[in-house]
Amino acid sequence: MNPLDGNALAGDLSELFTVDVTAARYTCAGCGHADAIAALLLWGQEMGQVGRCPHCSDVVLRMVHAPDRVFLDLRGSVRLELPLAGS
Repeated sequence: MNPLDGNALAGDLSELFTVDVTAARYTCAGCGHADAIAALLLWGQEMGQVGRCPHCSDVVLRMVHAPDRVFLDLRGSVRLELPLAGS
């Protein structure tokens, strides 16, 4: 099984954020690599999604879509920089 890239998160993340979060930049807590969410390697689309750093393979984010809520875990990211709408 080959991973998708972080762009595959666009639809689910658009339910949570009004900006395109795939364009947001993360900083990996494991190695300090900074890149766009779209550059993450995405695994496990059936049970929940796991975005791994393409530089060190550490988990940067986890997302589980339940019937009435979304669980988003960003503990593998030091920060997430979101572009402002209209910028």
